[in-house]
Amino acid sequence: MSSSSRPVAGLIAPAFCFLLICFIVPVLLLLSTSLQGHAGWSFENFGTFFQSTLNRRVLWTTIRLGVLVTLSSVVLGYIAALSIVDLSAGNRGRVLGLTMLPLMISPVARTYAWLVLLGQAGVLNDFLQLLGVTQQPVRFLFTETAVYLGLLQLFLPLMILSLVSALENLPPDVVTAARTLGAGWLTVFFKVILPLTREGLIIGGTLVFTGSITAYITPAVLGGSRVLMLETLLYQRVHLGNDIKTASVIAVILVGLSFVANYVIRKLSSRKT
Repeated sequence: MSSSSRPVAGLIAPAFCFLLICFIVPVLLLLSTSLQGHAGWSFENFGTFFQSTLNRRVLWTTIRLGVLVTLSSVVLGYIAALSIVDLSAGNRGRVLGLTMLPLMISPVARTYAWLVLLGQAGVLNDFLQLLGVTQQPVRFLFTETAVYLGLLQLFLPLMILSLVSALENLPPDVVTAARTLGAGWLTVFFKVILPLTREGLIIGGTLVFTGSITAYITPAVLGGSRVLMLETLLYQRVHLGNDIKTASVIAVILVGLSFVANYVIRKLSSRKT
């Protein structure tokens, strides 16, 4: 090893040790536990998990809500980010501060705030009855819609911040040049802005999807026992059933979904338009 490479290795070593101890080793332990069957190493636990209709339905609900929240975050995130980068430097800082403010509040408090809004005696029901839209309170809580809204509000700031960072690094003249050549706004977005902000989209999409499928408080509070997701099912298996092997299978599936989401987002964002 040359003398110039030794300082670099010395700087990388702590990060590698941290990654090894805090991520790689726990994931390997989870994987080994999930593969421990009655007759040794096998996929028996995975087969048992997918044989259950309830487990398959919960998996599908988790993926569906994760995808819906991510797609909604992409649309709303680009609209918000494009508006923010057009502001003056001072106003941009203020708006970004307001965007980051929810991230400084506990997810528990942010989730319980939805009970005040969506409860049968909540603000939304009072408003609908005041307008005469409904005569009786509507059940908004303990539905997939409530979980969707809670997750979207929880993770949308991550998408906005990722896209704002990518848009700020966008060359200032490319949009003007495209417009001068006669391109419409949709063409400019799909041909210029989207490809050049791909990394921000990948980071934001991965954070939002991973956070949506692994969040526990929001599905537990807003979904209750009516809307089960993988993370709430994992909690039940550990604390109510003491079923460590099934819990390990669920954890491995969640980790795998995170990697798959990152791969799919990279492939979709790198497609030629």
